[in-house]
Amino acid sequence: MLRDFGALREAGFDLATFSGPGGGVRLNPASIMITSQLRASEVVALIVSAEIARAANTVPFAAGAEQALVKIEAALPASRADELRTLRERILVGDPFRDARPAAIDPALVEAFETAFTTARLLAFTYRDHQGRAAERQVEPHGLLVRPPRWYVLAWDTAKNAPRLFRADRISTPAVLGHTFVPRPGDLVTGVCPDARPAATAPGRPGHAEPPGHQARFTSQGHSHP
Repeated sequence: MLRDFGALREAGFDLATFSGPGGGVRLNPASIMITSQLRASEVVALIVSAEIARAANTVPFAAGAEQALVKIEAALPASRADELRTLRERILVGDPFRDARPAAIDPALVEAFETAFTTARLLAFTYRDHQGRAAERQVEPHGLLVRPPRWYVLAWDTAKNAPRLFRADRISTPAVLGHTFVPRPGDLVTGVCPDARPAATAPGRPGHAEPPGHQARFTSQGHSHP
């Protein structure tokens, strides 16, 4: 029975046990409604949607998106709430590009990035730089930068042993590898774009990002925002 309780807690259910006469087990009903139904990829989807809506403050109901995430975080058990905060710190939203047009993206990239990012697995792909030169890359995907209509993979390039920023529409033939990696410190992600904010630093909430002077520098073939 204790093993079953442990398995439920690992799955995210909020269980409280009481010993002595009249003791027993109490299950937080909120953990049934939320924790049992949300996978890591779905949590990321909510974060990204909320942050894009908040960035475009002229969109109806955008103000409610942040409050919805706050309520979800409050209803989660401590371990899942920590997971949510960690994910939010690794998702950055910057100002939209005024003159950029949406570009075609390899259909396989979205699913490959979602899998690699949420399971801490290496991601391999072919990358074409701003001069059209193609090269094979193998990276640790540590974060996501969204600057509508573009988005970028924030990663550690294993061959160059340095952080890099990869524009999604320049990536092709992505593949998730079997090798896993240990997530690097969050300031490696937040240093990529000074004017972008981590999803965890919403107005009125304490942030976890280091000052720009203490952050790692990302480059994408020599350009910070290609």
